[in-house]
This record gives sequence, C-alpha cells and structure tokens, in this order.
Amino acid sequence: MELSLDDEQAEELHRVLTQILGDLSSEIAATDNPVFRRSLRERRHLLYAIGAKLESASEANESSKS
Repeated sequence: MELSLDDEQAEELHRVLTQILGDLSSEIAATDNPVFRRSLRERRHLLYAIGAKLESASEANESSKS
C-alpha cells in the first residue's frame, strides 16, 4: 500500500500518533487484565512502526528537497 501526504498532513498524523502512543502507555500501565494489556502493547508496537515509517519518509522527503 502506498499513501501520499503533503507536509501538513504528515505533521498532523505524527502529532496524532504521538498523542495516541502517550495515551496507550498510560492505559497499559493502568490495566490489570493481562489479555487486554497484551493487545494494547501490540497496538503500541504497530503504531510505533507506523511512526518510524512516517519519520523515515519525512526525512527522505526533506533530503530530496535540499
């Protein structure tokens, strides 16, 4: 799958991911249910991976502009 975002859209997506990751970390720490905690950790891992790809693409985009 390929997704094209302009700079403003990419920045907003990064802000949303950062906020969600912070919320997930708090929720993981507060939950007592091991199954739910595991699913939250898996979601956090997936979102970290998406964020890393977003940052990598953003850096590549910045390099190509120079």
